[in-house]
Amino acid sequence: MARKPTVALNELLVTLLGKVMDAESKGVITEEFRDITNNDMHIIEAIGVKEPKNMSAIAAKMYVTVGTLTVNMNSLEKKGYVERKRSTEDKRVVLVTLTEKGRKAFFHHRDYHKAMIHAAVRGLEEDEMQALMNCLNKLNAFFEEKQKENP
Repeated sequence: MARKPTVALNELLVTLLGKVMDAESKGVITEEFRDITNNDMHIIEAIGVKEPKNMSAIAAKMYVTVGTLTVNMNSLEKKGYVERKRSTEDKRVVLVTLTEKGRKAFFHHRDYHKAMIHAAVRGLEEDEMQALMNCLNKLNAFFEEKQKENP
């Protein structure tokens, strides 16, 4: 008896998620960035290279508490990837920026993701690309709803 499409899709999504996480950790954490984790890279990505971000905004983007983020931020600061400074407007607010080393890690991670996406969509027709985007948007909406239900 053939498997139901939903069972096959579930298996594919679970397998794909595992492979993405494994491949990313191996592809992004190179010799140059061996002192940080894949999670650290995602924190660096959440900080970004534009204006300084406050800890609350970074924590919200990462779906973690400020307390949890602080532990990681201490490590990233010691290793020279980030700088933290008190806001001049509100001394209670801590602003985070990437150092030059952090910016280098950010662009390394961004370039890895660009290559991954390029490989994933290579050869897709416009209608296939739109169908893929529609499916991923629905999946994203599902996870956003679950996040609201269980913060």
